[in-house]
Amino acid sequence: MRKYEAVFIFLPNEEEKRVQVLDRFKGIIEKEGTITNIDEWGTRKLAYLIDDIGEGYYVLMNFEGTPEAVKELDRVARISDSIMRHMIIREDE
Repeated sequence: MRKYEAVFIFLPNEEEKRVQVLDRFKGIIEKEGTITNIDEWGTRKLAYLIDDIGEGYYVLMNFEGTPEAVKELDRVARISDSIMRHMIIREDE
């Protein structure tokens, strides 16, 4: 198991979709790993406009998992309409 950190920027004002996507992410990770921390930063101003939107809802997630789980998480984040941007990195030991 490797340690990872993921940051997701969701569209603001779409709480139901955000909760559904986060539950799906939790399910993907917990199949083969564990979630150590989920920190919801809330709505923040973006540094630049993304599709004419100036704010986003930030969520930071720390977890331990397999590379396959990370690939699936990345795939789901790419096809999700409610996510504006995301980044998943491996933490140093």
